[in-house]
Amino acid sequence: MTNPAIQIALQLQPQHADYATLRDRVREAEDLGTDIVFNWDHFYPLYGDPDGKHYECWTMLGAWAEQTSRIEIGALVSCNSYRNPDLLADMARTVDNISDGRLILGIGSGWFERDYTEYGYEFGTAGQRLDVLAEALPRIEERLGKLNPPPRRKLPVLIGGGGERKTLRMVARHANIWHSFSDAETLTRKLAVLRKHCADIGRDPAEIEVSVGTGASGEPAEVAGPLLEAGATLFTVGVGNEGHDLGQLKSWLAWRDSQ
Repeated sequence: MTNPAIQIALQLQPQHADYATLRDRVREAEDLGTDIVFNWDHFYPLYGDPDGKHYECWTMLGAWAEQTSRIEIGALVSCNSYRNPDLLADMARTVDNISDGRLILGIGSGWFERDYTEYGYEFGTAGQRLDVLAEALPRIEERLGKLNPPPRRKLPVLIGGGGERKTLRMVARHANIWHSFSDAETLTRKLAVLRKHCADIGRDPAEIEVSVGTGASGEPAEVAGPLLEAGATLFTVGVGNEGHDLGQLKSWLAWRDSQ
């Protein structure tokens, strides 16, 4: 499998901060040479004060598209349940045009029950949500092909999740990037499953970039080494505490530049 260049992403979690702080961190991340800045698609904080400050995903991506000029941007990941798939395709196309072709369309089936119950969405079961995602992905692709103007490039699709029977089959068929929070042993096993799904449909697995979360601690060289050997090339640092300090991101960027 031919690996692309190592990339470092920041997931700037839109919680526990005023928007001015988030705006400043996006600017700082771009100035530091970060490859991608993601947010996430939730309505409440995932940790810390559960009723703390929080902002909506796609509105923010539109602002980032205007604010930035080099980095790629996207959601890690957009929840399929919250928007009609044709509407999501249109939103993604619009943000991609605003950014001059820098959007990554991250998508997943959804999991945070409070989002669903507070905002009036049917939560269902994990299997049902995955089935709905499988139905949505072809609709998104079809709508992207009809929109005028179209996206500025063929939108890279990132699918998040690690389910071997349903999610990885969708990754094989639809994704350009697969994201998980796997350790090296788990990643190796799941990549074998993904390669099997790719073989079933005649797709080259080298077309799919492998993305992993870096976790909360550990030296980048120690954390990344086994993951890099397993096949990961995109490493995402999550930041969501008060102040949104980028110290860990700087360490990962230094490691990337040393390779």
